[in-house]
Amino acid sequence: MTPYNGEGMQEDTCGVHVWLVLMKAFRALAAHAAKSLNLSRAGLGDSDFRVLEVLLHKGPLPVNTIGPKVWLTPGSISVAVDRLEKTALVKRKNTEDRRVRLVELTPKGRALITKTFRDHAAAMEEAAGVLSKEERLMLLRLLKKLGKAGKMNPSATDDSMRKRGRQGV
Repeated sequence: MTPYNGEGMQEDTCGVHVWLVLMKAFRALAAHAAKSLNLSRAGLGDSDFRVLEVLLHKGPLPVNTIGPKVWLTPGSISVAVDRLEKTALVKRKNTEDRRVRLVELTPKGRALITKTFRDHAAAMEEAAGVLSKEERLMLLRLLKKLGKAGKMNPSATDDSMRKRGRQGV
C-alpha cells in the first residue's frame, strides 16, 4: 500500500484498495437505487421488483428460468410468483408441454413495473451522469474483466475457509 506523502500522492492500486473502493461505490449506488425505487410505495418487495423487471424485459418465462436470473432459490421463486399472482401482477399460463408453466405480466403488473422501472432508470441515469459515455463503456469493460477473473481464480481465503469447514464466497 502506498502511504500518503502530502505531495504528488501516488494512488493506491493494491487489490484490497480496489475492492474497498468498489464496495463503497456499490453501497452508494445501492442506496441511491433503494431510494429511487421506494418499493414500499409501490407495494413491492425487492424480490417482487426483480421478478417483475425480468418479465418486463424478457417476456413470459418458465418459473425455473426466472429464479436464477433474479438470484432466488427454487423455493423462493415459487413463493414470490405465488405472492405476485395473488395481487394480480402476474399470471401462470400453461404451455403445450404440461410440465412447463410460463409466468407473464398482467396488464396491472405491466403498468406497475413500467412506471416503477422508468422512475428507477431515470434516477440511476442521474447517478451515472458523472461519467461520460466513454467512461461508462470503460467501466463496464473493466468490471466485467474483474468479475470474470474473480470467478476463474478462487482466492486463498476461500480455500482456507473451506479447510476450516466454512463455505467460501
